Amino acid sequence: MPENTITLNNHLEMPAIGLGVFQTPPDVTTAAVEEALRVGYRHIDTAAAYANEREVGAGIGRSGIARDDVFIETKVWISDYGYDATLHAFDKSAGKLGVDQVDLLLLHQPLSSRFDLTLDAYRALETLLADGKVRAIGVSNFMPEHLDRLLNETSVVPAVNQIEVHPYFQQTDLQRMNAEHGIVTQAWSPIGGITSYGSAEKSTFEDPTLLDIAERHGKSAAQVMLRWHLQQGRSVIPKSTKPDRIAENFDVFDFELTTEQLAAIDGLDTGVRGGPEPDNITLETYGRDIPEAWGHRRSRQR
Repeated sequence: MPENTITLNNHLEMPAIGLGVFQTPPDVTTAAVEEALRVGYRHIDTAAAYANEREVGAGIGRSGIARDDVFIETKVWISDYGYDATLHAFDKSAGKLGVDQVDLLLLHQPLSSRFDLTLDAYRALETLLADGKVRAIGVSNFMPEHLDRLLNETSVVPAVNQIEVHPYFQQTDLQRMNAEHGIVTQAWSPIGGITSYGSAEKSTFEDPTLLDIAERHGKSAAQVMLRWHLQQGRSVIPKSTKPDRIAENFDVFDFELTTEQLAAIDGLDTGVRGGPEPDNITLETYGRDIPEAWGHRRSRQR
């Protein structure tokens, strides 16, 4: 049975399951974070672009859990790429979170149209790592060509590449490349929530294969999907604001999928991406100002 932590390539231990807060409104984020920590989560994933870092910090503060016992992950948005801008982006995020140190800091997108800015931003992450302001650095939504260039032109191998992975979109070649370089694949939309809205033709939550496996284990389809990720060595950051779902998503350490069941889930891959193509993320279409951290509490969590 796999452990509930993953060792990153710099030997830092990261809880395998984190609470994701993408598209979680600020007014419910604090309660969701507090509830997740009450249930047993010790890893929270947010981002500057989510506009809820301040509320994540408040939830951690209200939980009563010591700062050192919570793994905080956030991301720099493309509008703040560039060496000096990215250093300042850390200050903005840390200020909103109310912390002096972030456990894992990622570049949110590869920004292929201005990859020079991406490289400068990553070099800023390397500086923050060397200065002890972050404990690990990584990337998000980087495809093989982006990773190739990053690895060739920078010094620190990313600890994590956070990408869309669920039974209907598995990106196996990218996962393989991550593994070859010691980069942990972290799955966003790990239970295929992205397949349940928009133009998706079918939802993972209604998939007969997943429902059959779930019935055999007395679990939900969501729990089966999370177990599939964990047994294959991925980190997961399922999102929910509902206390019962938050608890359900964490209750995945008391059963194990068989080799045949893992293979059956592997066979569900459609190759259809639910999120935007990474190369379509440009400053012109997705640029947005990330507000300063003014007004945050001066006494930071420790």
